Amino acid sequence: MQISATIITFNEAHNIKRCLDSLLSVVDEIIVVDSFSQDDTKNICSQYPEVSFYENPFEGHIQQKNYAISKAKYNYILSLDADEALTEKLQEEIQGVKNLPQTPHDAFWLPRLNNYCGKWIRYGGWYPDKKIRLWKKECGRWGGQNPHDKIILNDNVDVGELKSDILHFTTESISTHITQVNKFSEIAADQLMKSKKKPNALFKMLFDPPFIFIKKYIFQLGFLDGFHGLAIAMISAHAKFLKYAKYYQKSRYQP
Repeated sequence: MQISATIITFNEAHNIKRCLDSLLSVVDEIIVVDSFSQDDTKNICSQYPEVSFYENPFEGHIQQKNYAISKAKYNYILSLDADEALTEKLQEEIQGVKNLPQTPHDAFWLPRLNNYCGKWIRYGGWYPDKKIRLWKKECGRWGGQNPHDKIILNDNVDVGELKSDILHFTTESISTHITQVNKFSEIAADQLMKSKKKPNALFKMLFDPPFIFIKKYIFQLGFLDGFHGLAIAMISAHAKFLKYAKYYQKSRYQP
């Protein structure tokens, strides 16, 4: 079993070293596809002989991640975002799978532990936040709807599960979280404009945000994460409102 790690970047100098360092012991090459960063991302990556660095215009998260896969030469893909890293236990677990005489599965679910403003979040639907991030290249590709990409596996793919965590450093402050929500809701609204199925935006604006808040804060026990759980639930509800409000505005008031 040989593994190509793939990462897409844009102005990730503050994250990329942690991500790369966590991969060195378990992968056979690292592919970084960058959207012409204006910070030190390229220079940091150039210091790693294991990294093959490509620059490609950004057309969407899905398109960029599939482009990264196209540059990989080994049979398994391990995909991370630049703000993610493997724990030492996950590194050991993946190395154990690599050392087996035969790989037991074509793809693997990996749990993800999210760090929000310095706190590890375990409630509100944020943990274990399982993602398929390790899979045989011919068994699946990135799909879904930007910016919420996901791996779409072929039919009858044998999927296993690893137990140790990917660490995800989501945001350093509430301000950056709100900035991210504004950006992602714009992308989501644009995707709705392209979709054949048109939602009832007014209905969604009225009822989805309170449902999201109650679900995350009450039913998924977000209150156990204290202030951080409250902030996540409130901003998640606001994000849902923004998605449909922006779509409503685009569909009715923009030429």
